[in-house]
Amino acid sequence: MGTYVEVLHNKSNKNELRRILEQSEEFILNATPFMNNLYNFVKGYSFFALLCDGEGCILSIIGDPEILLEASKLKIIIGAYMDDYSIGTRAMRQVLSKGVPVKVSGTEHSINEYHKWTCCSAPIKDDLGNIFGIINLIGFTENVNIHTLGMVVITANAIEKTIENNKYNLMLEISEKRLKDTIDSISSGILTCDLFGNITTINKQVVNMFGYDEQEMKNMMVSDLIFNFHKIIERLKEKDTFISEDMYVNTRVNKLQFTVTAHSIYSFDMKIKGITLQFCELKKGRKLAGKILSGQAVYTFDKIIGVNEKFKKLIEYAKKIADSKSTILITGESGTGKEIFAQAIHNHSKRSEGPFIAVNCGAIPRTLIESELFGYEGGAFTGAKKGGNVGKFEIAKGGTIFLDEIGEMPPDMQIRLLRVIEEEVINKIGSSKLVNIDVRIMASTNKELKHEVENGNFRKDLYYRLNVLPLQLPPLRERKEDISELVNYYMRKISQKLNKHSVHISEEYMNYLKNYDWPGNIRELENVIELIVNSEVIQRNLWNEESSDEKKSIDLYNGNSLEQMEIQHITEVINEVKGNMTLAAKILDIARSSLYRKIEKYNIAVRK
Repeated sequence: MGTYVEVLHNKSNKNELRRILEQSEEFILNATPFMNNLYNFVKGYSFFALLCDGEGCILSIIGDPEILLEASKLKIIIGAYMDDYSIGTRAMRQVLSKGVPVKVSGTEHSINEYHKWTCCSAPIKDDLGNIFGIINLIGFTENVNIHTLGMVVITANAIEKTIENNKYNLMLEISEKRLKDTIDSISSGILTCDLFGNITTINKQVVNMFGYDEQEMKNMMVSDLIFNFHKIIERLKEKDTFISEDMYVNTRVNKLQFTVTAHSIYSFDMKIKGITLQFCELKKGRKLAGKILSGQAVYTFDKIIGVNEKFKKLIEYAKKIADSKSTILITGESGTGKEIFAQAIHNHSKRSEGPFIAVNCGAIPRTLIESELFGYEGGAFTGAKKGGNVGKFEIAKGGTIFLDEIGEMPPDMQIRLLRVIEEEVINKIGSSKLVNIDVRIMASTNKELKHEVENGNFRKDLYYRLNVLPLQLPPLRERKEDISELVNYYMRKISQKLNKHSVHISEEYMNYLKNYDWPGNIRELENVIELIVNSEVIQRNLWNEESSDEKKSIDLYNGNSLEQMEIQHITEVINEVKGNMTLAAKILDIARSSLYRKIEKYNIAVRK
């Protein structure tokens, strides 16, 4: 089914739209703060909120830019009618006819273009029960959760109460109360803080989760609760997401780890002024597995792509040694997938339900690596946390610790690590107490450790302790037959992640990719595919690193992928409306004469 939306933007209807907006001015003014509050809860997750009058005419709209762009293409703008008569939206019909909140998702919509969206709608009623407005929250189906409709209902209720009282000061009080009621009703723990970590708002659930009393928590800093809280701030400032990451929390109860999601709170000038943190219980299967500066073991052997015979034998060998207690040393050039193999080995072992803790030995300052690996007691040194700190080895108990870039480990720490491997015990800084550990140790390096041993940079005894089960990953240039599989895999993965069309790779260009040397291995291939998907053009020449230390500029040419996509889109629309050119032109948002010119230009076959 195609889409037709009645919009009050032609000349004859402009006066009518102006009349509707003027008539609804007070309603819009009272509802706007609540729309903003509702949107702030989902900001950055591809949602938009609509405020409609009782006839379904859009009065106000707010949302993330990318989904608003899609909505505008479907004429979902101020002045458009969102009722069932205009666009067939079942959510609106049920709200208007039954006067109850409703959620319509995916194919429940009668419009094909909305199948990827979920619409949560709630009526706004006067004190007599008459519907005079509707609040809607629309987003991609995969981003909607069980609380979304409840948040819309609470927002609608808040608007109703505010309009009933009709006083600005009282409106602010109700807004704060409704906001508190909202976060208190959510099963997750919620707290907000400023950029210094001062806690400003908490809900009842987070108090129960952590075991502190309410006043005590309000006097705390977030850094007292979360290790490396500054990393969250850095991620958000870089416009990166921080979604569902497992982190250790300093609680009073017998719970060490929670799944944490962080959202930015923006000021009027769109600068980050605070953070909202959401804490959820861990899934049962991952009690202690955390993404503390590393990540969970998410890769398995069935996700490792390769048809090369030697590579397949390497995978079989890795599977055989997965349950061994012996240490594994994974070597190979940068970008060959050493941590992916380590994660797959962990997930194939009996320790798969335990934690997988990855430590980049080259990224931790020399002065901190001992405390990072083994932890410390409170007061062990100047600046030490009052309650001490748990080290990575202790966190990894019952699972695997992966020591990446082991060749960068300082000599004094090499001695400590050797003792841990031999005696299976650690002791924290500032403590004489030995702690038994049950940890599988894997290490990796892109260095030739034998040469490092000969040069006196790496201990010979530690090398032999680590190299009990060696695993040498081949460079991509030795796996030419795997390149086409990897290209197709990353094309699907990256285009889906970026919400862009895949770009066709010709046989000629695929042969070029197969014959390229790939000094950056799989990581470089992934970056090249991401560049192609983003630019929607094909690279003719990759970096030529043999001729010069400076990278030559990429020679791009306009491929026919965009033209092909336009032809495909026009053909699909014409077929969808069974050759009705007037309707097809409306859907494509072009003049009918322009549509005929494109049909002639591209020689598009039209089915009658």
